[in-house]
Amino acid sequence: MGGLFGIASRRDCVGDLFYGTDYHSHLGTKRGGLAVVNRRGFTRSIHNIESAYFRSKFEPELDDFRGNCGIGVISDHDAQPLIINSHLGPFGIVTVGKIVNIDSLSRQAFSRKKHFSETFGGSINPTELVAMLICEKGSFVEGIQNVFDNVKGSCTILILTKKGIIAARDKLGRTPVIIGGKDGAYAASSETCAFPNIGFETEYFLGPGEIVRITPEGYEQIKSPEDKMQICSFLWVYYGYPSSDYEGVNVEAVRYNCGRALAKKDPVIAELVSGIPDSGIGHAIGYANEKRIPYMRPYVKYTPTWPRSFMPQNQAVRDLVARMKLIPNRAIIKGKSLVFCDDSIVRGTQLKENVQILFEYGAREVHMRVACPTLIYPCEFLNFSTSRSSLALAGRKAVFEIEGTDSVPLEEYARAGSAKHVEMVERIRKRLGLTTLQFQTMDDLVDAIGLPKEKLCTHCWDGTSSF
Repeated sequence: MGGLFGIASRRDCVGDLFYGTDYHSHLGTKRGGLAVVNRRGFTRSIHNIESAYFRSKFEPELDDFRGNCGIGVISDHDAQPLIINSHLGPFGIVTVGKIVNIDSLSRQAFSRKKHFSETFGGSINPTELVAMLICEKGSFVEGIQNVFDNVKGSCTILILTKKGIIAARDKLGRTPVIIGGKDGAYAASSETCAFPNIGFETEYFLGPGEIVRITPEGYEQIKSPEDKMQICSFLWVYYGYPSSDYEGVNVEAVRYNCGRALAKKDPVIAELVSGIPDSGIGHAIGYANEKRIPYMRPYVKYTPTWPRSFMPQNQAVRDLVARMKLIPNRAIIKGKSLVFCDDSIVRGTQLKENVQILFEYGAREVHMRVACPTLIYPCEFLNFSTSRSSLALAGRKAVFEIEGTDSVPLEEYARAGSAKHVEMVERIRKRLGLTTLQFQTMDDLVDAIGLPKEKLCTHCWDGTSSF
């Protein structure tokens, strides 16, 4: 997915920029980058963080950075920031999102005799494409609007200039941008969890398509927000950090509410409740408190070395990480009926092995409660999954097994309680080896978040969103 952080300060901003960017490390594991500007110009560094953490890669070179304004990025896709020289002046740029129509936009650019110098994996760097679209117009605001008018998918942008930072939230607000402030400095961030420990207070949530200019003195709106919003619901379910807020709604509070909602509709009586670490923990605590069942840890995550298993590109690597990072505790497992809460079931390959181990360690029953509905549509708007085929989704695979084809209407499978939905869930349950399996309903998820459904992107569950 990726996360952004930018700061404009009266003092040297490098320390705050470094830590503020680092607090987005849960959003990506591919590339990290920093850029600062001072009187002498721009300084930039980009590192591969697939085999090492952001801090360990950038900390040794912080002395090389000097400046009052800077931007940083954790990217799960292309190398950034980029430094661009243009008729608008020199600027640095970072982006978060997904350009679905990058091939057609590239062909259009080539037809206008444009060229690209930055590549990623043998293809055009999406951030350079965004920079090109910006530079086609006479101002940054007009250029960003050009991006919004042409990009299908999503695109949130931070632009670093010698006068400060320009922050632009995706036109439908699929990813957030939040402004924080302290004496003599203002920052833009994807996550509010980046603010407290570097002394910032959350001040403002940008609306969809809104653009603001940030300086050490404050921030000003230079383009008003759009009315329609489609913020990604999965931010609260999985991606977001527990202490972060989006649209004023706290992540951990939503996960707690999700767990409570699952518990209220669950007839199963178990001896203990646990969450798949880490993103299932908040859901599980809500479930346990509502059910008045002890919360315990049959699986403990080995945090010192093992990263998130969702992120690696190779399935074999994902499976290895999933197996190695979770250590089973036989003393807690043996002879017990357990309820496990998880944020979601994407492929289910990791979960199947986790369940098998629980039974091997003596579990009597394993009940899985999932905090969101069944994923049956691939995400069209964010770099949510590395899978290229919808059949990699556990729900879609079950549909294929039932229908014998992938080309069928999915509305009935998405509707909780329908005969087709029940059959799909049962297929998933059997494949994973679970005693019982229950998914959150859409209505309960929306209630847990607390925003109107029309302001939420729920496409991966019900296919309702659009470009």
